[in-house]
Amino acid sequence: MGKRKRQVPKALQEEEGKIVGMPQKRHYRQRAHANPFADHSLDYPNSPASMDWHAHFPAFYPPPPQSNQDIDMEVQKKVEFADIGCGFGGLLIALAPMFPETLMLGMEIRVSVTQYVSDRITALRLRCRELENQSTGDTDVQEEANEEHKDGPDEGKLTKTVPGGYQNVSVIRGNAMKFLPNFFERAQLSKIFFLFPDPHFKARKHKARIISPTLLAEYAHVLRPGGIVYTITDVKDLHEWMAHHLSAFPLFELIPSDDLRDDPVVEQIKTSTEEGKKVERNGGEKWVACFRRLDDPVR
Repeated sequence: MGKRKRQVPKALQEEEGKIVGMPQKRHYRQRAHANPFADHSLDYPNSPASMDWHAHFPAFYPPPPQSNQDIDMEVQKKVEFADIGCGFGGLLIALAPMFPETLMLGMEIRVSVTQYVSDRITALRLRCRELENQSTGDTDVQEEANEEHKDGPDEGKLTKTVPGGYQNVSVIRGNAMKFLPNFFERAQLSKIFFLFPDPHFKARKHKARIISPTLLAEYAHVLRPGGIVYTITDVKDLHEWMAHHLSAFPLFELIPSDDLRDDPVVEQIKTSTEEGKKVERNGGEKWVACFRRLDDPVR
């Protein structure tokens, strides 16, 4: 029996130029986790300079040159936030209006989940454009919108434009365990997120954990000095594993909890994701650990 074709998401259907609704998760069913060591069919650039970011951030990037020349990254705004294993994109959507001038990218290995996030962003962009056309020139409306969405939007009740109109956020299907340096230059990122990653409970599967000794050098490579790695999980053993390995790496230091109280991002990593909301509903505990990227040692 052939595979059933996925229905066209309602968010991408238009009726008399108006958006019908947001995409529904039931049209994007997929397993909770994917094997990062499997031979997935993935597209990735040879280097960050050859990446076409226009397809992801058309409001910030012009179309690429028609020739095979690399894009001049020195004159372009660059992605600064990376959500590794972004799931259904809850964190990206929450942070987008909070940092409207900061480009953010989610990386997700699962096909249907990546498509859902992409469709979700497209729908939000269209909705914001529609609302913007309705309220062009109304300064009071925009100022009210800025205040309303300072702690993250309620996209289900999006009735006003939000700062940036979600033009600063995108998603890509990729395997960060293999190709992260292909997308990001050295010291490009200011924040990397690892939210509720696959715990890989069995000892023989620990090598597949996203935070592991073999991968920390790559995270340090793409994260600028002073940048922050955010981790959260509801599995205490995994929390201790991630904290141990990050603390042991010479280019990361644990940020004391008191220093995180004024960081608005911390609340979002706890509450904005699907997994975080599920843990909240079930009365589970969330374990947070954040690490600052240290300066490179003087040679």
